[in-house]
Amino acid sequence: MRPSEGLSAWVAQDRKVLGLLKVFHEMGADLIISANTLVKVSHSRVNLPRLQWTLSRVKVEPVTEQTAKEAARLLKAAGLNGHEHAIDATVAEAALRQAGPVVLLTSDIDDMARLCGRQIGLISL
Repeated sequence: MRPSEGLSAWVAQDRKVLGLLKVFHEMGADLIISANTLVKVSHSRVNLPRLQWTLSRVKVEPVTEQTAKEAARLLKAAGLNGHEHAIDATVAEAALRQAGPVVLLTSDIDDMARLCGRQIGLISL
């Protein structure tokens, strides 16, 4: 699973993810995704109405030139390459740009920890 799997699980109505999101909603947390995760979760079997509903509940952070440059810097600092970890890096960049406290849902704890350092709380999916 990659960072986009949290969005995919939400669209698929995964009980664990829905439970986590309910808690975050009750806390008044903002739910944010990086724009390129939309590309990652899009495929022929995705439930488009459910995806659109889900996207209406989140803030989609754009991937700009500045975002890409900062994500590339994070990759280099973490010793990771863009071929495998480009989306991870833009997700980390978006998370690091938010006012804290911030938590990130991911099944890739090791790589996201390398990209985010100790500044972002990580929740394993």
